[in-house]
Amino acid sequence: MSKQITKAEVAQHKDDKSMYIIIDDGVYDVAGFVDDHPGGAKILKRVAGKDATKQFWKYHSKSVLEKYGPKLKVGTLKEEAKL
Repeated sequence: MSKQITKAEVAQHKDDKSMYIIIDDGVYDVAGFVDDHPGGAKILKRVAGKDATKQFWKYHSKSVLEKYGPKLKVGTLKEEAKL
């Protein structure tokens, strides 16, 4: 079973040691990928701790998520009650 992570927990991980982003319902730690990102580290740092779904799909295809997703995925987004 995949680890369930809330949006609040994702927001706390936005430094160089652990940099979480949300893509669809998956949570990915891209801290180790920052230097390898073709667009540069600045782009990943801008979306760290946030939902990057819209930005990701604007510039990437499904094959990118299939290639890097399994290595970078740390869990799934936990559903929270909407008030």
